[in-house]
Amino acid sequence: MTFVPTPCTPSGLPGRTLLRLPAELDMGTAPELYDHILALALAQRPRLLVLDLTGTHFMDSQGAHLVEGISRALRPDTEVRVAALPDGLPGRVLTLTGVRRDVPLYDDAREALTS
Repeated sequence: MTFVPTPCTPSGLPGRTLLRLPAELDMGTAPELYDHILALALAQRPRLLVLDLTGTHFMDSQGAHLVEGISRALRPDTEVRVAALPDGLPGRVLTLTGVRRDVPLYDDAREALTS
């Protein structure tokens, strides 16, 4: 079964979309998820897209590739940010793969949406 994130536009924050991603991001989930996120973002055209990884417990390089690919595909129209737990695996993977240099990483979704 494929996880399909449901976008939400936080109240009072027009032009900003939050997507909560699944508990696992790997080669089995990332490719289809990439296509879904990209189609959604191109249809909605938010100024800011926050990928919420705070509930993601496992992520490999495919998850990092997904984040980097979405960020590159949407520039310059949409800024992409990531919310990930400070000591969680997604944050470490994004740091080790170098994606964090290009995509801002925040400790929680609220901070990513409002900073």
